[in-house]
Amino acid sequence: MKRVGVFVCHCGTNIAASVDVKAVAEAARQMPDVAYSTDYQFMCSEPGQNLIKSAIKEQGLDRVVVACCTPRLHEQTFRKASADGGVNQFLVEIANIREQCAWVHKNDIPRATKKSIDLVRTAVAKVRRNVPLSTPTIPVTRKALVVGAGIAGMQAAIDIADAGYEVVLLDRDTTIGGNMVKLDKTFPTLDCSA
Repeated sequence: MKRVGVFVCHCGTNIAASVDVKAVAEAARQMPDVAYSTDYQFMCSEPGQNLIKSAIKEQGLDRVVVACCTPRLHEQTFRKASADGGVNQFLVEIANIREQCAWVHKNDIPRATKKSIDLVRTAVAKVRRNVPLSTPTIPVTRKALVVGAGIAGMQAAIDIADAGYEVVLLDRDTTIGGNMVKLDKTFPTLDCSA
């Protein structure tokens, strides 16, 4: 059985002024597989992150939902905090209740609260189906292949080699130079192209 932890952020008054965060946390407790639900003033702060870490350990949580601001700001913060607590970082979901609820329904607390609960319910349903992932590392050979041995290809190969990388220059013809070898004189000096 999965054990989901839901953490609802007040974001100061950014969220709490328009959303009843305590009601959202209480509603989350009733959702399937939610083992723990709480709210906190600033979830992205160090004490807020420590709250997530300690709840993971004390409650035996294996998935995390954070209802807060846009994932663009703090998704990595919460993924790291959860990973530090022992939860795979890919078993973390963010419910954006600041931009999608609090700011949109600023003067309608019941509507903003209901919508926040719906967003948290959606995030809980998604995280319940998430599977742990890992970030693979792939060895890289510091070598470049330049296709085309015309003027541009030769210049690219020279620039890459000057940067300290091994270069393989490949062309379909038996000679390098591309279209330049078809010219008898080159601009601007009118030197012989051959």
